[in-house]
Order: sequence, then structure tokens, then C-alpha cells
Amino acid sequence: MKQQNKKQDNHTHKQDILSKEKIIEAYRLMYTARKTDDKILLLLKQGKAFFHIGGSGHEAIQVAVGFALKKGSDWSYPYYRDLAYVLTMGYSVKEVLAEAMHRASGPSSAGFVMPFNYGYKKWRIVSQSSPTGTQYLQAVGTAIANVKDRTDEVVYVSSGEGSTSQGEFHEAVNWAARQKLPVIFVIQDNKYAISVTKKEQTAADSVYHLTSGYKGLHRFEVDGCDFFDSYKSALEAVNLARNGEGPSLILAHTVRLLPHSSSDDQRKYRSEEDLTRDRERDPIPKFEKYLVQNGFATEDEISKIQSEVQSQIDEAADIVESEPQQDPSNLLKYVYSPRVIVNKEGFSESEPTGNRIVMVDAINHALAEELEYNPKMLVYGEDVGGDKGGVFTATKGLTKRFGWERVFNSPLAEASIVGTAVGLAVRGYKPVIEIQFGDYIWPAFMQLRNEVAMMRFRSYNEWSSPMVVRVAVGGYIHGGLYHSQSIEGFFAHIPGLRIVMPSNASDAKALLKTACRSDDPVMFLEHKGLYRASFAAAPEPDTNYLLPFGMAKIVKQGDDITIITWGMMVQRSLEAARKMEEKGVSVEVIDLRTINPLDSETIFNSVRKTGKVLIVHEDTLTAGFGAEIAAMIAQETFTRLDAPILRVAAKDCHIPYGPTLENAMLPQTSDIINALERLSSF
Repeated sequence: MKQQNKKQDNHTHKQDILSKEKIIEAYRLMYTARKTDDKILLLLKQGKAFFHIGGSGHEAIQVAVGFALKKGSDWSYPYYRDLAYVLTMGYSVKEVLAEAMHRASGPSSAGFVMPFNYGYKKWRIVSQSSPTGTQYLQAVGTAIANVKDRTDEVVYVSSGEGSTSQGEFHEAVNWAARQKLPVIFVIQDNKYAISVTKKEQTAADSVYHLTSGYKGLHRFEVDGCDFFDSYKSALEAVNLARNGEGPSLILAHTVRLLPHSSSDDQRKYRSEEDLTRDRERDPIPKFEKYLVQNGFATEDEISKIQSEVQSQIDEAADIVESEPQQDPSNLLKYVYSPRVIVNKEGFSESEPTGNRIVMVDAINHALAEELEYNPKMLVYGEDVGGDKGGVFTATKGLTKRFGWERVFNSPLAEASIVGTAVGLAVRGYKPVIEIQFGDYIWPAFMQLRNEVAMMRFRSYNEWSSPMVVRVAVGGYIHGGLYHSQSIEGFFAHIPGLRIVMPSNASDAKALLKTACRSDDPVMFLEHKGLYRASFAAAPEPDTNYLLPFGMAKIVKQGDDITIITWGMMVQRSLEAARKMEEKGVSVEVIDLRTINPLDSETIFNSVRKTGKVLIVHEDTLTAGFGAEIAAMIAQETFTRLDAPILRVAAKDCHIPYGPTLENAMLPQTSDIINALERLSSF
């Protein structure tokens, strides 16, 4: 073991660390993990399982760290090789096999996710996924929650050395070290990221050396094939975290005794000499030798344990094989939360009677009211805290009122903002985070697409990540290519995310309050051009006024043509509709307010009445969300159409800076009028 620059003799008094019973238990767990690997490979050959990714060679470090933690109290973000770890922390062999054989009884996903993406709420093992590296920031978020709750709970997060090439690893280590968070980063270095070698991954000798610059990070380098070496380091790291002394990184040198996965053939890139060297370091024979030499078990007793383990695995496999697979009728059951905050059925929308307010102030007031309503709500992002109050002042005064503990700044790292929000959400907090501009949300896309949106679905409602992601979007402000983008079309394609895009201050406040109470993750898109626009100002709703999602508003009644629109385009559509009224054409204007859920009923009813449709949106024309609406209308109301469905949208290019170019690229009122005149001619 190496911790900082200190070296210790790890081969003295091993028996003083753990009791004989615990040492035998450690061996049993390691051997169980190994033989479970073997069993799943056999099931794969028999066509009873479809995929395997093994932990053979990693058992010692995994069981050792598990022994240092508190099962059911500490939190875990294990990676796909952590079979021995999850067995140590509470999984049964039967439960592991149920996931491998895609049975409904599997505790990780009930058959919805590939095996080895562990997750078990009972044992505080948070639902995991296949993307490498997304778990680090989530673990940091959970550690933030532990500190806020003043517990001594520790967070375990693991990966192979290859995943440390991901930027999110360094973002996570940086945040954890900066705030002295109780996180244990366990990096299991088997020298290969599938076929990519360590020398192709890092500029340093190892991630142990690479992370030396993070002030406040305790570092350990251990023989991950030696249970006792691993356990002593793990115990020290856990004690440091539990005592408030900050995070640790444990670099464990392991061996990969199997191919990367059942889809891999490592003989293509590893020599026989290399494989032989790894087999010579196999932690299980090493442990068996130690047991015999030190009088903890005889060879006969070891054989008996092995026989018991094999029988247990075979019996569990037979039971699981007889169990049912997931019922297909449950496919869509948990894409979203079953809980609806405000039901639109029977909802009567009233007109707010408060003082007239601009949208940015309405958002500020909504955040303040919801911070008051929910003590577990947190607001953070870049420049959000303190006197700055956000670059658009949407969070102005909130830190002063609620304190830095609840309204604070994040690093300038979008993946960090969203990733930590996941970890906070699974701990019962309600993160309301800000991404400063929609143009810069893309570093967080992996977290949003593969983690936030999927958490409930992939865990079969065991875990969820309710949060609000506030994002400033849209053009017309001379923001150029990188401060003007519309992003709703991208996110509308992702099941599991709610998407809100208000056009005025009243709706913004009421919808944001609903979002803050929602059990689903919500993308709350705020058009920068509407923040202080006089036409978007409106009477302020009271504290108790919330609007349901999925309820569009007919902002202008009409009989001849329907305009379907949202965001900034509502005002331009109303301007065009009034111009058409002067020509005797009656235009109905629908403000969708939410993209997901979509109020298709209001759309279809209006189309059946008018027979003519114009869809107006600010995003680019090709593959914009308007195309989806057009397809729905064509499918459901085709026989009621008296003209082709038309769309007005931005040109298929990037948003330029110069005013003449920006005006040419983005849709204008004149473009809407031209489309309406064309429709009226049919």
C-alpha cells in the first residue's frame, strides 16, 4: 500500500485486522463471485443469457472495500465489474442471476436493462448504466447530500482505469477534493480498457500519479489482488471520509482473467505471456494459500466451501430459470412518474390578478416561493449564487434570503451541474439547476440523455432523478452562433424528460412552480428575448397557483386557420393573426406551453374546426418539433384538412451575429403572414 509518500508493511499481523469468521466470509464471497461469472458464461452458451461482463481477478479489492463500508447505510455507485462488491453489499446470487437471465424478479431493473448495471435501493446501491464515467459526478452529488444532512455516510464509486480518461472523472475529483466530500474513488486498474492499454490512456505512470495535484485528495496505491493490502487501505480511506477529512482515491492493481465481455476475444490483442502473468496473480489461489498456511482453513474445508458455493449457484439458477420474464404490458409503465402534480382533467384556468411583472422576475419569485415551500430544494449553477444572481438576474437575492447552503455557485462545468444533481435527487433533494445558455448544455448531454431521463425506467421505478434544468434559449438578441440556439427539438426526442417553454410571465411562474414539485426531470426553457419584453409581461399569479403540464392555451380564438406555436413565436404569431383579421381571415393561435407532455387534444380539436394549419417555431425547419406535430395532425385529422400543413421556422443554418443576417435566418412576422396568406388562398 502507498498513501501519499508513506509505505507500510502490509504482511504483518493480518490476522489482527479481521476475525477468522470474517476472513472465511471474504473468501466465500470472492469464490462465489468467481463461480457466478463461470455460471453466467455457461448460461450464455446455453442461450439462457445474452451477455456477460466479468469481474474475475477483481474480487479481492471489491470484497475488501465492501468490508470497510457499512452495508445498507453507505451509498454505492458500482461499475459493471463489481460483482464481488455487490455480493458483499447485499445482493444474493439468485438476484444476480435474475438480472443475467432478464427475469422480472431482478432487483436492478426487473429485466429492463442489460445485466451488471447494478442498482438496489434496499442496499443503497444507486441504479447504474453502461456509459463509462457518468457515475463519478453522481457519487459526488450524493456525498454533498450526506454532508448537508450531517450524516457520517460514505459514498463508494468505482471504475476501471480506462474510465478515468473521461473528463467527468476529473470534474468529480476536483469537486470532491474542493469541498472535502466523503467519497471513495476506487479505480480497478487491470491495464486494459477493452484492448486499449494504459500507456495509451494516460501521460502519467498511473491515475495515482495523475491525480497528485488535487489538494485535499487522499491517495492510496494497493495490490488489488491482495485482500489484506486492499482492506487496510480501504479502512483508512473510509475512516478519513467518515471523519470529515475528505475524499480518497484507491488505485488497485488487478488482473483481468476474462475477456472484456462475452463479445470480446482478448487473444486478438493480448499475448499468452501476458495472460499467464495475470493468472499467476489470481487473487483466489493466493487467498487459499494464505488460509491454509495461517491455519484459518484446511484444504478439505476450502473444498467444502467451494462445493457449497457451487450448489448454491446451481440451485439459484434453476429457480430463476423457472421465474417469469417481464410482462410486455409494463413497457411504458415507468417512463414517467405515475404521480401527477396538477391534473389537467377538470382544471379551470383563472386569470391571475397580481401586479404586472416581467418574465425574469416571475421566475425569480417562483424560485423564492418554492425554496420556501420545500426545504430540500437547492438552486445552483454558474454565477447563480451571491449578489450576481445569474447573468440574467433570475436568482437575484436568493442567496441572501436562503443562504449559500441552498443557493450557490457551481464550477464552470455543465456535466458537473447535471451529474451532481442526479446524486442529490436520489438522496431526496430537489435540485433546480441553471445551465447559463442552451448553447452550452452539450457537455451535460450524456448525463441528461443516458442518466437523468432513464433513471426511473431502467430501475423499474426504484430510483428517479427529479430535477428542474433551467436553460436560457433562443435568439433575436444578437447573440450570434453561441448565445442563440433553440434546443427543444433535441430534447423532445428523449423519453423521460418533460419540456416546458412558456411565452409569458404568468405562465412562466405557474409552470415553474409545477416543475419544482414534479417527480419527473423537467427541462424548463426560458427565452432570453422574453425575460424583460413588455409583451411577455403579465399579472403575477399568487403563491398557490400552479398550471398543469400538457394543457395548451388558445390565446386567440379563430375559425379559418390554426397556428400552433410556443415560446417567442407566440407574440409574432399574434401579430400576424391581427394583420390577417384586417383582411377578413380569422386565425386561431394555440400556445403549447409544454412540448412534453403535448396537448394533442387541443391541437386536433382546433384543426377539425379550421381545416388549415400553420406550425410556427424558432428552431431550424428540418427535424424541428413542428415536423412531429405535422405528422400527428396528418395521421389523426387528415380527412378534415382543406390545405397542406405549412411550417414557418428558422432557416437550416447557424444563427449569425449581424442583425441583417440574424433577421434573415430567424422567422419574422412577415414570414408568418406570407404563410397565412398562402393557406387562406386554398
